Amino acid sequence: MTQSSTLTYESGANNESNRLLHSLWLLSLLLAASAGLSLCLGSFPTQPLQVLSALTAPAHSDIAFIIWQLRLPRIVLAILVGAALAMSGAILQSIVRNPLASPDVVGITSGAALAAVLYLTLLSTSLSTLLSIHWLPAAAMLGALVSALLVASLAWKNGISPSRVVLVGIGLAAAMGAGTTLLIVISEDSAAMTAYVWLTGSLYAAQWGDVMGLMPWLLAATPVVLAFSRHADAMALGDQVAEGLGVPILRSRMILLGCSVALAGAAVAFAGGLSFVGLIAPHLAAKLVGRNLARLVPVSALVGALIVVNADLLGRVAFLPKDLPAGIFVAGIGAPFFVYLLHRSRGRV
Repeated sequence: MTQSSTLTYESGANNESNRLLHSLWLLSLLLAASAGLSLCLGSFPTQPLQVLSALTAPAHSDIAFIIWQLRLPRIVLAILVGAALAMSGAILQSIVRNPLASPDVVGITSGAALAAVLYLTLLSTSLSTLLSIHWLPAAAMLGALVSALLVASLAWKNGISPSRVVLVGIGLAAAMGAGTTLLIVISEDSAAMTAYVWLTGSLYAAQWGDVMGLMPWLLAATPVVLAFSRHADAMALGDQVAEGLGVPILRSRMILLGCSVALAGAAVAFAGGLSFVGLIAPHLAAKLVGRNLARLVPVSALVGALIVVNADLLGRVAFLPKDLPAGIFVAGIGAPFFVYLLHRSRGRV
């Protein structure tokens, strides 16, 4: 490599690093502003100085319970859920090499939804004495895992082809969606209402226990994804190129797919069926830092967190005294965005 080529490469790498740092700073500031606004707004009006006093000296504040037990865990959970769904979508789009891939499209969310609605239906029967609503997240995560295993097994043919994963996932998502609808129709009214709210995607009544339940999944999956990000970037060039570079394609793809399933399943388990976050966030992040997975993952996480925090804020304050599910506003943006991507990619996907 000549000296001029080396200087050009180093200059490009520095520019990419600067873009990443600037994007992270900007998105972090926007997220902090959104979280601060969400802390101040609600059915009970609070001033910024009151919120600051409640955060720093809760023992001497009259609104400490509202801030610490009602609003703050909901905001933190929204950040974690948005980050997890966005990271899951970024991983899927990278390994599947399809801009329309997301946890919703490949059936992961549908599997979690079917398991959760089945569990809620069982809670309304005579088995309710043996079950507890606190096990609902575990049921949703189990459903996401079973759905992912089904997709992987049905798409297997001398390895896992990205195109087969998408096709099988779409079919499986449709079948599971039909099963979910059937369960809602035959279940009792109370279970059906609970299921509808959960399927829409809501952070209502979030608690610190939910935050503690979701956070370990993010902490465990993030370093694994970053460690395998170079493998994903090599696979994005094609399987033959990746094999020539010495990438263990099957092992890397399965590990990254497992991380994506874990993140999406955990997020859906604690917040319900928030659709399109895993589709929108990676595309917006790619506009800022490109498709390199190591850069895309943290930026996607911040974009996803911003989407969910602001959607939840709208749901809380836009139609007071009603508290609408955040999933309504995410879907309102996500559905047209999906149609736009489908139209733009119709010649390539």
